[in-house]
Amino acid sequence: MAAEAELTGRLARNWNHLDGPGRMAGVDLARGLAVLGMFAAHLIALPDFSWEDPATWLDVASGRSSILFATLAGLSIGLVTGGSAPVAGADLQRARVRLGTRAGLIWVLGILLIATGVPVYVILPAYGILFLLSLPFLPLRSRALFAVAAVLAAVMPFVQVVLDALPLWKTESGALLDAVLGWHYPFTVWIAFLLCGLGIGRLDLRSPRIAALLLAAGAALAAIGYGLAAAAAPGPAYWNAVWTAAPHSTGVLEVVGSGGFAMGVIGLCLLVCRTPLRWIAVPLRAVGSMPLTAYTAQLVVWAIVAGIVLGDPGDLTGFRALEPFWPMVWGTVIACTAWALLLGRGPLEWAVARIADAAGRSAAS
Repeated sequence: MAAEAELTGRLARNWNHLDGPGRMAGVDLARGLAVLGMFAAHLIALPDFSWEDPATWLDVASGRSSILFATLAGLSIGLVTGGSAPVAGADLQRARVRLGTRAGLIWVLGILLIATGVPVYVILPAYGILFLLSLPFLPLRSRALFAVAAVLAAVMPFVQVVLDALPLWKTESGALLDAVLGWHYPFTVWIAFLLCGLGIGRLDLRSPRIAALLLAAGAALAAIGYGLAAAAAPGPAYWNAVWTAAPHSTGVLEVVGSGGFAMGVIGLCLLVCRTPLRWIAVPLRAVGSMPLTAYTAQLVVWAIVAGIVLGDPGDLTGFRALEPFWPMVWGTVIACTAWALLLGRGPLEWAVARIADAAGRSAAS
């Protein structure tokens, strides 16, 4: 009886962590979709998207999943630094120390994942740098954050083309710098997504009106970005590189279109989780409650399986030929759901939080 009571109490505590009043179910759902979208981008040779061919619709994951991931990172920073009432004074200083510590830990984890030899562009080094870059913006409210994000989104793609053309990237040291900076997700442009997410995190996300506005604004931006890209005529090479919505191009139309897509998905997930569908979405929400663990586990499992079966973790074509996508998805969903209910917080989320909180307490003392 005592064992049963202990298990019941643990389940109740863990369920409260996953679905309690302090948890944003819609945000977890969006995170879960972003993680699984990145699985698709990694594990499937995605076809080019065409509205006329439903078989190509999975290409929506290409580029957009990682941008959604980055936008949600900013949103999460907003939630842990006061939400609609940003922290100030000593609390702000502690928050900066905690976030700076998180940034360092995430960057190191990203470098370790790169060292596995798995042939993907690991997003975590860029993530860590973006966390650091967010620190000066923590006191700002949503209107100012959206304004800064909009300016960066409009200007930095023009600069990025010049930066990407530097001879440095073709050298051995340039390749090392590329990995260390996570340059496939260049912070020079991607800071716009993070600040947009931070601005979203400063809103009242429990309001259905705010959720609907996010969905509408995101849909409008996506329509503008992708519509202009579809109507664009070929021009000079520099202009073609800037005026594009191609995935991972960092073109201005990708920033607008895919940034809008991310905003719309967040708004839609917030609305969905105001309906009974939130219960059907519990497994996806469990994945979204531990995105760092899910993302890392995918790459570690990949490295182990490819190393054993293929003898080379870097054999992308060979690994994709094993059709690992659905086993990875189902394994991740089941494992995260079981962990969330039986053990609570994701292991990497727990470890990073403990270290960051300790750093924050040390700074306060």
